[in-house]
Amino acid sequence: MAWLFLILGGILEVGWALGLSFSDGFTKIEIVIPTVILMVGSFYFFAKSIKVLPVSTAYAVFTGLGSFGTALAGMIFLGDKVSVLKIILVLALISCIIGLKLVSNEPKKEVGVRS
Repeated sequence: MAWLFLILGGILEVGWALGLSFSDGFTKIEIVIPTVILMVGSFYFFAKSIKVLPVSTAYAVFTGLGSFGTALAGMIFLGDKVSVLKIILVLALISCIIGLKLVSNEPKKEVGVRS
């Protein structure tokens, strides 16, 4: 369940990062409000995940997913420059995130259960 929380937090991070780009420096309140809600949700799920996962792994995955998703969204939807090198680096990033998941040595407890 902790990994699901972490993934949800990373997805919401993509949303608030994009929201920041559309908020025009926090001047468009109709964009700012959902952006702040996404920020709070993102950090809520991240906080839930680190009750179980090591913070070093969780934070790397959380920020990596946000970076990966934001880079893809920027290239696909926002007209960010696309290059072979950029695609290779984004693929390397997601490979490292998957690698962290595979080598993670998480404790055997559920979120909300105290040892």
